[in-house]
Amino acid sequence: MEYQAVSIKDIAETMSSQLYLQEQQYMSPGLQEVAQLSQLAIKEGSGCWLVDADGRRYLDFMAGVAVCSLGHSHQKYVAAIKEQLEKITVGSFTTENRLALMRLIASLTPPGLNKIQLYSGGAEAVEAAIRLAKSYTKKFEILGFWGGFHGKTSGVLGLIGDPFKKHWQVLHPGLHLAPYADCYRCPFKMEYPRCGLFCLEFIRKVIENNTAGGLAAIIVETMQGTAGNVIPPPEFLPGLLEIAHENDALLIADEMITGFGRTGMMFGSNHTGIRPDIMTIGKGMGNGFPISGLVSTEEITKSKPFSKPSASSSSYGGNPLASTAALATIQTILEESLVENSRTVGDYLLNGIRRIQEKYEFIGDVRGCGLLIGVELVKDRKTKEPLDKAVTRQLFLETLKRGMMSMNYKPNFRVNPPLSLSKEEADVGLQILDDVFAFLAKHIPYKR
Repeated sequence: MEYQAVSIKDIAETMSSQLYLQEQQYMSPGLQEVAQLSQLAIKEGSGCWLVDADGRRYLDFMAGVAVCSLGHSHQKYVAAIKEQLEKITVGSFTTENRLALMRLIASLTPPGLNKIQLYSGGAEAVEAAIRLAKSYTKKFEILGFWGGFHGKTSGVLGLIGDPFKKHWQVLHPGLHLAPYADCYRCPFKMEYPRCGLFCLEFIRKVIENNTAGGLAAIIVETMQGTAGNVIPPPEFLPGLLEIAHENDALLIADEMITGFGRTGMMFGSNHTGIRPDIMTIGKGMGNGFPISGLVSTEEITKSKPFSKPSASSSSYGGNPLASTAALATIQTILEESLVENSRTVGDYLLNGIRRIQEKYEFIGDVRGCGLLIGVELVKDRKTKEPLDKAVTRQLFLETLKRGMMSMNYKPNFRVNPPLSLSKEEADVGLQILDDVFAFLAKHIPYKR
């Protein structure tokens, strides 16, 4: 496979751009940065490829931010939704497909995690998980992490571990943050494994000194997505589970991004063999249809007030159409061995990016697990100072004009293609990345 570059001027004068600008007359500010920078109007998609209003094709290396597991317009997925659409689409009543979905999810989650509640979006499911933890423990404080992201609703906004949460005025009380095990950017300036996982002991001190003694749960992404696909060392999650239980608190594993094969295993927590007390799931489980959920034990979910009628439900959660979309997605992931494909093609892609890293000093770190890959772009490998966003935005535009949609508009950029990515398509992506990095090295001043 080969790509054909077009000029930035050509992109600016396209029908896509004109449609985008017309929509801006009505769209309120705050659209995703990737949509604002690309100014694309997407007409259709097939597999790992997107097609814009002008007929230009783009290799999709972001999959709607790790959402489109199967790739675009998968035939089985489309057929299942069409069939359900002609029957019933709303309501909380039992349907055969929702029963099959819950049975399937319970067969894939760690033993004992077999009680499920379904929702529409990630933040909704995370807020429900927090309510559940409070119901079970009868306590109110929650500990999250620097670099963490669990949604933008007011109940979880304070758990965002970066400056995004600034200037929203008073945040929800009882929320605390501690450093995540980001070994590339260790806030303690230590090196793994000689550090002895000092971050775990620091978390104990945060709980001891910063909380009011009412810790209900520790919530953690098994691998951090928004922070740049950060992979913690294997001792981190088991250590967190131990700390949570030391404090008679629960461990909530946020598997929104890492669930259903993204990391080369069914769930991110599978890599270390832990059984969290609560899991939140979403994104890739619906292949783009809005569905999320939480999974826990019978003992925990029967806690009141969470278990009272209508107390943990959602008007749209698990509706017939959403349940059908998720069922078709997960069944296809299993039938087409996409978890295994994520692992093998992910390793192939990761090794390819690492070979590219050897050529360019501004690629500071390359890490990954399955098709969850993170790349750090830096001015200097020793200081690890990130590249300026003005530079990475230009890098994004150069990537776009070569026919690939990527998240490299930030210095800590993420590679999240559909789980169906082939090695041949990975080669196309590697060729484009190598080309745009060569452009960066030649044309853009990235050193002070």
